[in-house]
Amino acid sequence: MHEENKMNPQYVGPPQQFTPQQMPDQSSSYVPASSPNVYNGLNNQPGAIPEYGMPLTGKPLPYQNYGVSSTYSQNGLMPQGQQQPSHSGTLIPKPIAMTVPEPQFPYQGPAPLVSDQVTRQVGELSIGPSNLQRPPSSVAASQGMVSSQRQGIGGPQPSFAVGPPPPRQITPGPSHRFPATLASQHTLSGSSFPASYSYSAQYGQPPRSYAPPNPVAPVAPPQLSSTQYSPLVGAGQPVGPGVSSSSSMLVQPQSTQYHPIPGSGPSLVPGVPPSSGAPPQYPPFSGAGQPLGSSVSSLHPQQGPYHGALHPVASQPLTSISTLPPSSQVNGPVSGAPLTSGVPSIQSRYPYTQASQQQPAAIQSQYPPAAPGMPQNRMGAPVAPQQPRRLDPDQMPSPIQVVDDDRKQRSGTFYTNTKGQVPPLVTTDFLVHDEGNCSPRFVRSTIYSVPTTSEMLKQAAVPFAITISAFAKLKDGEHSPPVSDSGETGPVRCIRCKAYMCPFMQFIDGGRRFQCVFCKGTSEVPPEYFSHLDHMGQRTDKFQRPELCLGSYEYLTTKDYCKNGVLPKPPAFIFMIDVSYNSIRNGMVKLLCENMKEVLAFLPKEVGAPASVVKVGFVTYSNVVHFYNVKGNLAQPQMLVVPDVQEMFVPLLDGFLVSAEEAESVIDSLMEQIPQMFMATRETETILGPVIQAGLEALKAADCAGKIFIFHTTLPIADAPGKLKNRDDRKLLGTDKEKTILAPQSTFYNNLGQECVTAGCCVDLFLFPNSYIDISTIGQVCRLSGGQVHKYTYFQADVDGRRFLEDLKHSLQKTVAFDAIMRVRTSTGIRPTDFYGHYYMSNTTDVELAAVDEDKSISVEIKYDDKLTEEDGAYIQVAVLFTSCGGQRRLRVHNLALETCNQMAVLYRNCELDTIMNYFSKLGLRMIIEQTPRQMKDYFINRSAQILASYRKHCASPSSAGQLILPECMKLLPLYINCLTKSDALSGGPDMSTDDRSFAMLAVATMDIACSTGYLYPRLLPLHDVDPDSTEFPKAVRCSVEKIKDNGVYLLENGVHMFLWIGMAVNPDWLQNVFGVQTAARVDIDKTSLLELNTPLSLRIRDIVETVREERQKCMRLTIVRQGDKLELVFRQYLVEDRGSDGSASYVDFLCHLHKEIRSLLS
Repeated sequence: MHEENKMNPQYVGPPQQFTPQQMPDQSSSYVPASSPNVYNGLNNQPGAIPEYGMPLTGKPLPYQNYGVSSTYSQNGLMPQGQQQPSHSGTLIPKPIAMTVPEPQFPYQGPAPLVSDQVTRQVGELSIGPSNLQRPPSSVAASQGMVSSQRQGIGGPQPSFAVGPPPPRQITPGPSHRFPATLASQHTLSGSSFPASYSYSAQYGQPPRSYAPPNPVAPVAPPQLSSTQYSPLVGAGQPVGPGVSSSSSMLVQPQSTQYHPIPGSGPSLVPGVPPSSGAPPQYPPFSGAGQPLGSSVSSLHPQQGPYHGALHPVASQPLTSISTLPPSSQVNGPVSGAPLTSGVPSIQSRYPYTQASQQQPAAIQSQYPPAAPGMPQNRMGAPVAPQQPRRLDPDQMPSPIQVVDDDRKQRSGTFYTNTKGQVPPLVTTDFLVHDEGNCSPRFVRSTIYSVPTTSEMLKQAAVPFAITISAFAKLKDGEHSPPVSDSGETGPVRCIRCKAYMCPFMQFIDGGRRFQCVFCKGTSEVPPEYFSHLDHMGQRTDKFQRPELCLGSYEYLTTKDYCKNGVLPKPPAFIFMIDVSYNSIRNGMVKLLCENMKEVLAFLPKEVGAPASVVKVGFVTYSNVVHFYNVKGNLAQPQMLVVPDVQEMFVPLLDGFLVSAEEAESVIDSLMEQIPQMFMATRETETILGPVIQAGLEALKAADCAGKIFIFHTTLPIADAPGKLKNRDDRKLLGTDKEKTILAPQSTFYNNLGQECVTAGCCVDLFLFPNSYIDISTIGQVCRLSGGQVHKYTYFQADVDGRRFLEDLKHSLQKTVAFDAIMRVRTSTGIRPTDFYGHYYMSNTTDVELAAVDEDKSISVEIKYDDKLTEEDGAYIQVAVLFTSCGGQRRLRVHNLALETCNQMAVLYRNCELDTIMNYFSKLGLRMIIEQTPRQMKDYFINRSAQILASYRKHCASPSSAGQLILPECMKLLPLYINCLTKSDALSGGPDMSTDDRSFAMLAVATMDIACSTGYLYPRLLPLHDVDPDSTEFPKAVRCSVEKIKDNGVYLLENGVHMFLWIGMAVNPDWLQNVFGVQTAARVDIDKTSLLELNTPLSLRIRDIVETVREERQKCMRLTIVRQGDKLELVFRQYLVEDRGSDGSASYVDFLCHLHKEIRSLLS
């Protein structure tokens, strides 16, 4: 140890330059035109236009093209090298002859079509076939129909990733332009739902060409020849006799299989085989039909003579709207808005005129008739029999609708005086009035009616868990738990199970004893605590003692609850700054030092206290550690260097940890000198393990708990404890071997984290990497100590500085408890078993936390020991012993009472889906380290199928097996499970870095319910129609590319990332008011903030962005994405209802697969 005034760095060599990897360019893809008369939104002229503002490129189609070619991306909103046929109705295309093999089980005749119908039932949502009837006999005769072969229920079950259907023939007709990622459609065997091919689009694939084979001219009356098909469940339905049938492969609900007519379906051209062996993709059609009303939660297509049969239906042009067939009826009581016809369910990508929505017959009269029996479109050209449509996504349960309904019904005040009452959703703005049960912001349960037996819960497969945010932030107008002084005797507790006094305790024997609700034992009431009982058996001082009338409260504890029997000292914060070459170069050191005075103003303080009593200390390091003496009576700060990093120790005690207010001038002087001292450093090798040890030893020497903030830039490769090697291999992500790089490469940081917990030292890491830094290993210190990891890849002070400083300020000022121990107690018959989150456990009952703050949550799984009685209920008590930021040793207690039930329907009626998904997300993180990705995904699919199958079996009224029935409180379960299984944390593949994947896993592990809900299903806000004079927040839309318009601007955020997507056809006035430019092409997408223009619209848009940021725990970076740019690939990954670029299923596809799994379980 020696003292010096400035550092004498040694030259190590030129620093290594790090540049971010660029995304590979995508080739172009052809998608059929959206209508025969394509509307060009840019110049109001029909003709060939580039989709998403990109030039039309590519080779000619392998046949005569009469349509409009366009570019679109299979992996995102970028061009790709794929080609698909497009037709217009302006000319009659020349048929292409090809040989079509016979199907394996030929069924010659018109394949019936399936429609859908919306029906309201109490507490459930059903989806299935309806109003089925045999097609007209004239059509059947013309097609040479023969008897069909059917396959019984017990027949073989198909797999989810079905192959292509038997090749068939169709006539080229008008095709429509839609996203290529939603193109493939096929109907799942054993289900009335269409399922998409399992297809993974990879970069650099050779182009694929699709061409129509020979046409088959169905017989149809000329006056109905312009019939088009509405995209309903599986297919469309014709209205009126003699309409030519569309052929497809559909399997009816009872597993009776209808096979396609030979030569009547789309077929992949044999001459162009896919390079990867993936099944072909066909262009989808805009799903139409009635959107689900606010309270309509049932989708019951009704059964006809042939289950799953296909019937054609006349409809409006596909680019406009489509309604339910006239014969459809809404069964059962319907509340809320009626299902009116003519409402568009999917926003058309291009404007359409009123004339395009007229009756086909009226339009048809303007054109000469075609050949007899040849159906025509409204441009006069023959049309092909339509292939089966996919399910309309707008008919599926919508999280937007669920959130809006809950806000309308449950906003206001939530009183906690009812046992087993399900709270409002976390997205609902409500105030909690504590009347005996704790606020749902502190503790939420997955189920609020607990089954009396474990067998019943096992049958239902619904998890029984609670999510605890013991120090959650409260809304304005809510009161913090009151603090009671229990005196020298301490809090009153049960003598048997040590549970703390709570409103559920029953006083007996005139108030001299009380019976514990948790263990049923009786305890004596201390004399100083005694009070008489009133005529109701309640203590007369019930409303004077918080523990007798509130669900949440705090105690001031005695020395018996302190470590070593000594009252604690106020905590300390230590700032440890990396001053190696990379930190100096990216501007982090200068930015932090310049703003340190402002940051220290956010130190936490007790409620009502004039100032913070938290002490601060400062350390810098590269390959050695520098301590600083900043005692208030010094003229200049002193630096003490510890070069021996193998045996770390603290060179000074007095002057290291000081009051920020008393030593303000010395700290300011130090912050001015640090950037100058290390300005010329060339040290690129850094240490990390000894730095954490130094902070730990400093807190031990001061005999106080605290938190150390480490600002680090590179992988610690210097020769010191905790040295790591570069093992980055992102190709392993998504494979069975990914656990080898997602698990720590050594146990050093795990052991160091356990030492930190013992000393009450929490570690927060702020990382600024330009390359691999191994977050999965160094992040273990944060995981065990209850800390947090913040990452700023390719940090630039002018770009990311504000975000970094906002995160740092939030980390300092948020409510935090130090040196905490948490125990969960439950009533007889149940017990807590597994814990999920950032914590350390040295035994089976106590959760040890060096620090826990308002942003952290811990999930606890509860299992059965014995049967429960329906009369008693189930009770949970969460007790947290901690040191406050003012140095007081306190005890915070939360109590929750749940109902018990012996009926499955009551269980399903009182579930909380957001809490279930929070628990599932943390369970998935643990499974990723122990199992393969496929096993993890299969587990969640099987478990969700078991949940819904059990409801179908025990609760739903008898109905067709082709119907998918969802309980009201779980109707979003399929959507959320699909979002979970393809989230970055659980399924991030080679398209993301290893550190990004590890960072996402650590972030999800501590998320509370509100954050996990927003992370699974991002929020998509349209900004192009915002009223500048309104204070109303824009209403979110569903996360699908179908909801995005070329003339729109959308803000997408999930709590971690935030994107502003700008279409190429945005109103120039909007751009001028917000960005100061006239066209989207001139918007500077490198900016991470909006221009501060003095216009009402600019002020309103910036206010919305800031409001969104404030609602989240981290300050999200604003990434501006222009339509057609490469970043659109990243943006589109968060449109979770669509198919992923890695081939992950869309919402509709996953619902079909889940339905098949449910039917398999039921059969």
